[in-house]
Amino acid sequence: MGLDFLQNLLGGGQQRQDYQDFVNRYQQGPPQEGYSNQEVVNRYNQVATQLPPDAYQQSAEQAFARLTPEQRTEFAQWLQTRAQQQNVTLPPMGPINQAPDAGALAQMTTQVHQQQPDLLSQLLGGHSGTALDNPMAKAALAGIAAMAAQRILSRR
Repeated sequence: MGLDFLQNLLGGGQQRQDYQDFVNRYQQGPPQEGYSNQEVVNRYNQVATQLPPDAYQQSAEQAFARLTPEQRTEFAQWLQTRAQQQNVTLPPMGPINQAPDAGALAQMTTQVHQQQPDLLSQLLGGHSGTALDNPMAKAALAGIAAMAAQRILSRR
């Protein structure tokens, strides 16, 4: 599918404006605030799941770069715990007591996304919605979707 498909998805008119508004809200406030859990899950599922791996990784790295080292650590620990609960093995991210850098976290997230495209959506969004009660999970999901949408919107 890729970016051309996504450009068509975002199209013009109201859909395009809605995504631009989402990107603006992500960039202007704390990355975990400014949108409902449902909006974050919907945007992620519409955009991030259609990205080629390189675009996904770049979007994830941009999103994780907005987080502080403490926030990246919190997200990485949360993701590892959730993955273990689902019997999914994540690639190692380095020393436990050291915050993962945005690139390493993006690489790990991309690897998981490639192996099981719906896994992150399930881990992050869940079907109960409770996963996004973790602000860093919500920030990660929103960030990947917003950075991907920004890439697509800027291609026109």
